[in-house]
Amino acid sequence: MAATAINAKELHQKMEQGVVILDVRNPDDYQEWKIEGEHLTSLNIPYFTFLDDNEAVFDPLPQSEEIVVICAKGRSAQMVANILDEKGYNVSYLEKGMREWSQFYHPVTVVSEEQFTIIQVNRLAKGCLSYLVISEGQALVVDPNRHVDEYLRLAEQENASIAHVIDTHLHADHISGGSELAEKTGATYYIASSEMQDSSLRYEPLEQHKNLQYGAVQLQVIAIPTPGHTPGSVSVLVNDKYLLSGDTVFVGGLGRPDLGGKAREWAQSLYDTVFKTIAPLSDEVLVLPAHYADIKEINEGGCVSARLGEIRKRNEIMRTENREQFTELVADTAGATPPNYEEIVQINRGIVHVSPDKATELEFGPNRCAIHHG
Repeated sequence: MAATAINAKELHQKMEQGVVILDVRNPDDYQEWKIEGEHLTSLNIPYFTFLDDNEAVFDPLPQSEEIVVICAKGRSAQMVANILDEKGYNVSYLEKGMREWSQFYHPVTVVSEEQFTIIQVNRLAKGCLSYLVISEGQALVVDPNRHVDEYLRLAEQENASIAHVIDTHLHADHISGGSELAEKTGATYYIASSEMQDSSLRYEPLEQHKNLQYGAVQLQVIAIPTPGHTPGSVSVLVNDKYLLSGDTVFVGGLGRPDLGGKAREWAQSLYDTVFKTIAPLSDEVLVLPAHYADIKEINEGGCVSARLGEIRKRNEIMRTENREQFTELVADTAGATPPNYEEIVQINRGIVHVSPDKATELEFGPNRCAIHHG
């Protein structure tokens, strides 16, 4: 009897209940990027060790708990799962491995008011967050990833048509679905023109649309220029209560300013954003970022968000008013750059075109745009 193959959605359901994940990739790949969750136990035993005649390799594996085996693309996991199945373990494997997990999206409704709904779409493997803001049968999509069918399906479930699509900035760690989603739906695609040099894509310069209104309820979406992560970064303030902050302000830190090779210059722009543009906003504003750096940032409701006052209180760098000190702290803590980010930026400008398989390869790995500034 062969072990059962499961898909990413089934794995996520098991993770919610509690499961043991056996990752059989090599230790370096495991340390670099692995599946995480509050209710799972994660083990790393490389697949080739199961080929040795050594019964001790099975010692860490619990006989009484369900085990899901993971590898990069599924084949090694299937082999190990079949070995465990023959030994009587309760085991399954993720059919297409981390490659499939990297393309799994989980939507959570974070705001449900009489006049509008905000849905946060979490691409868990990448720590990428995008949003649907729905009112009176119309939807705005903010920072969509490249798997645009996810947003089309959600909009259909909500009986809404997608009328507006915004990218808060030119993304460097994943391929945007903004332009494609707008083309498929007839929506208007907005992004700051300073992000789109030499682009052949059709878009509306976001700086020319400081106020957007749609739906019969006068829902207002106000674009606030918040440079720092990139020169043209914006945040979107919804009804003065919800800040879709892109890669500018995260629950645990600020956006990295180094991806354009001008870390100190852009860090000073970020200083002005934090202490001039965002400073007047109320502590009660709910921040909804485009990324998270740690699985612990997902709250009990299953979403990533925090009141601006809470972020100011626990994030020292948000209180560092000395410009030079702020610049040094932000510019010097950027860490490793996202792999392939230069090619991804060119794709998001429409200058370079790649196949879906190549796109998956370019995006493989964890998010590196969200950085903790404790």
